[in-house]
Amino acid sequence: MKNVADIDKNLKVQSSIDKKDVVFLDVREEPFQVYGLYDYKKEPQFLRMPKPVAEATSDGVRDLNFCTAGGRVRFSTDSSYVAIKTEMPYQCLMGHMALAGSAGFDLYVDGELGSSYYKTFFPPSSEGHGYEAVIEFPDRKMRQLTINFPLYSPVDNLYIGLQDSAAVGEGKRYRFEKLVLFYGSSITQGACASRPGICYQGYLSRHLDTDYINLGFSGSAAGEDAIADYMAGLDISVFVCDYDHNALNAEHLKKTHEKMFLKFREKSPELPIIFVTAPTFVENDPNLLPNLSNDWSARRDVIYRTYQNAKCRGDKNVYFIDGWSLYQGPDRDSCSVDGLHPNDLGFFRMAEAMEPVLRIALESTLK
Repeated sequence: MKNVADIDKNLKVQSSIDKKDVVFLDVREEPFQVYGLYDYKKEPQFLRMPKPVAEATSDGVRDLNFCTAGGRVRFSTDSSYVAIKTEMPYQCLMGHMALAGSAGFDLYVDGELGSSYYKTFFPPSSEGHGYEAVIEFPDRKMRQLTINFPLYSPVDNLYIGLQDSAAVGEGKRYRFEKLVLFYGSSITQGACASRPGICYQGYLSRHLDTDYINLGFSGSAAGEDAIADYMAGLDISVFVCDYDHNALNAEHLKKTHEKMFLKFREKSPELPIIFVTAPTFVENDPNLLPNLSNDWSARRDVIYRTYQNAKCRGDKNVYFIDGWSLYQGPDRDSCSVDGLHPNDLGFFRMAEAMEPVLRIALESTLK
């Protein structure tokens, strides 16, 4: 059988750039601004947190620290096209997640009323050490742009290709410039969004015009002291805590959850903190969903107890989101790729449920 891309040209992925007037610029240099990644001008690879902290946390966090989930680059240009050239040690291939999500970059046009998806820089459908891709605009005019980094692949270098005669300047600034910190599991990291911009934090960032950092680590976020101490010392606007999926069991969660919360409170008495329990697709019945932990209810109770204890102490800056509410709506069983990780519908529903709470928390920081 023919390759389907030979039959349908809309499915063909261009992995080379045929532009004689292209000039490539390093996103580590001005006027580009990279968001959500750690000390990017000095580090030889893009990271989400300092290497020593990741290494002290766990082997999983050490390795996943190189995944660029939540990374974004913003700039403005009047080029009639935008190209990228990436250097990547490898592309993360998974059977249940689109390569465009795990290893692709996607492009948004930013305006006064928000950001709109334009197109995706698709990686070629084979393992490689980086790739080139180009996106054309219908005309030449000044645009403010955001490019989202991959959710599950490491990136050593990223270069933006523009016409050599094009102007290039700074991108749009966020209304809430201080970071929202998300800490949690593979779902927090972005599994299994079909492209980077539709992880739930992407929706929230665009809808609320806020910067953020994604410290989601697949199977590796367990509330360890090393990462808890690091996160508690960050200058952030809101902390969204969502790691119970990765805790070994309810007892482990009981030993770490409130302990982590109190570390944040010691450093930041007024910081808004949102507790989120693990999202679920069906009732807590292992016969319906074998992947769902049998102690899901016990884990939820641990998190709710942390929240209630804080409220009883008079804490007015804590919020609670029940994971059962995150996929509210018809066909909630269709919000997953595997009964555990959200698909695009699942991430959209998560963002819908979380947005009102995060909006209140962010607005409280302006008072």
